[in-house]
Amino acid sequence: MLKDNMKENENIKSNSREIEILKSNFPQFFDKDGEFLMDRFKEMLEESDISLNKEGYELKFLGKSYARYLSSTKTETFIAPNKSENEKEENKDSKNLYIIGDNLDALKHLLGSYAGNIKCIYIDPPYNTGSDGFVYPDNFSFNVKELAETIGIEEEEAQRILDLAGKSSHSAWLTFMYPRLLLARELLSDDGVIFISIDDNEQANLKLMCDEVFGEENFIKDLVVNTAEGGGNAKYVINGHEIVYVYAKNISHFDNLKRPKDIRGKKVVINGELYWIQEDAIREEFGKYGNLHYEDIIEVKGLEYKNKIDEGIKNNEYILVPKSYGKNIIGKLRKVSEDFSKFHSILNIDSVSKHLTADGIRELEDIYETSKGKAPFDNPKPLNLIKKLVLATTFKGNNKEIVLDFFSGSATTAHAVMQLNAEDGGNRKYILVQIPEEIKEDKPAYKAGYRTIDEIGRERIKRAAKKIKEETRAEIDYGFKTYSLEQLEEDILTNLDYFDDNPKLILDDMVSVFDTENAKGKDAILSTYLALDGYGLSVNTEKYKLDKFVADKIDNSLYIIDQGLESSDVMELIRRIESLELDISRVVIYVNSISFNVHHELKKNLSSLRNNKHVELIERY
Repeated sequence: MLKDNMKENENIKSNSREIEILKSNFPQFFDKDGEFLMDRFKEMLEESDISLNKEGYELKFLGKSYARYLSSTKTETFIAPNKSENEKEENKDSKNLYIIGDNLDALKHLLGSYAGNIKCIYIDPPYNTGSDGFVYPDNFSFNVKELAETIGIEEEEAQRILDLAGKSSHSAWLTFMYPRLLLARELLSDDGVIFISIDDNEQANLKLMCDEVFGEENFIKDLVVNTAEGGGNAKYVINGHEIVYVYAKNISHFDNLKRPKDIRGKKVVINGELYWIQEDAIREEFGKYGNLHYEDIIEVKGLEYKNKIDEGIKNNEYILVPKSYGKNIIGKLRKVSEDFSKFHSILNIDSVSKHLTADGIRELEDIYETSKGKAPFDNPKPLNLIKKLVLATTFKGNNKEIVLDFFSGSATTAHAVMQLNAEDGGNRKYILVQIPEEIKEDKPAYKAGYRTIDEIGRERIKRAAKKIKEETRAEIDYGFKTYSLEQLEEDILTNLDYFDDNPKLILDDMVSVFDTENAKGKDAILSTYLALDGYGLSVNTEKYKLDKFVADKIDNSLYIIDQGLESSDVMELIRRIESLELDISRVVIYVNSISFNVHHELKKNLSSLRNNKHVELIERY
């Protein structure tokens, strides 16, 4: 696991991610030694009348090569669950996630299970005002010579990159954002969309960066969000808007951004699909009869018309609405998914205060039940803005539509997803990521007992869920599973030895070194493996007993992590696999918890199963 990643990182270059993508998708353009066959690649391009253009422009900034390097390295953190929170009734089966930690590491962990599966990303990254807020956060683990050699640059440039730490320059902001956007693109589904809020300070640079990362052809629009009325203390021009850049993952799979039409009528869910009961259409359909009773159809319209209505009920064109006096009104149905117009580039958000930041603060004051000016977060985005953006691309509302926000702040995005689900019967899921940024002592949030930003966000989700449930009684997923990203101490990492390098018996407990305040080491290792192997972080494994040892099973995988595996357990495992009592194709082991002899016995027996059965042994350190 961590040791594996560290060894891989020793050979990472700034273009390693791009090379791996090329090898994965175009193996025919590499020889047996891994060398790229440029001539063959050029021939292929020429066959499609694609010319290699040597002219053009590109975004260049100090730190770009280092940013690309960061996107290629493996994370050296592990995922620790918050067991007490995750096992609560409202959370234990939830598919929503809240991850506490650096979002660069979080994105790398998410790639294992969620690459190509995120329908909508919304982020409100730190604005680089040059005076407060953003500073480049990386604590470099390189000296000048090491950095120069690793990413192939001159030492003078390496020194300038190292000097970015703690700065708020354009280059520092771009170096910070570039690798995160590269990874975000990989997480998007082919029909996925990313929304990025930005102000004037970096919007021009962000546009160039997104053109490079997502491709100019995938640019959808720069939405103008009206943010304020009134002049305030404007120096030159009253600033009344912000920009939201919108990019598709793949324009050929992109469906237009949607906004609901203004249709009057009640909503109803039939077979998992949301419909309107259109009152206007009822009157149009039945004319002078208005709301026609089903029981009176034959008398009023005839048998043939009744047969038409009955057929329409079967096909979800009509619905019967029971009335208190014992009769049923015929309602005209229309799918909500069909009742959308194209998005407009100017967003006027429904506002009480006519100021977006003030709206967001007012909403927090309401949720946290604080007095005016005591909101626990300074610049929250208003709920209606995020609802409009999320709905624009998740209008189907099904459980395959995952919304990701990796600068989650006050958790408006989670609130918006729950509110939308409650309103339209949808089943969208969210993943939020927030670094545990410390709150200053002079802030209202600190005085209210909060110490880090993620505490504010998680509490907001709980309060919003309670409020939505009380107001709507909707049966939706109100919970979320909580995880934190943790690091091992350097002296512990040195003990995660490879048997091939240093065969020995494990004398120390190398599972408990992963213990955290909220989880046992075994649970942390298992969570990290599940995310890496494509199972995600919202699943629950099955306890599977061998002879005496209890492993974890999910689908076709068996995980052996804790100490205590004995020869009798290995023999029982092999017996069940060969007798087809246990149908698995993978055994994943944490090598440092298994003695050398038992490890060797397991490896030997799995490699020579009877009946030509093949079970892969995956060894991790």
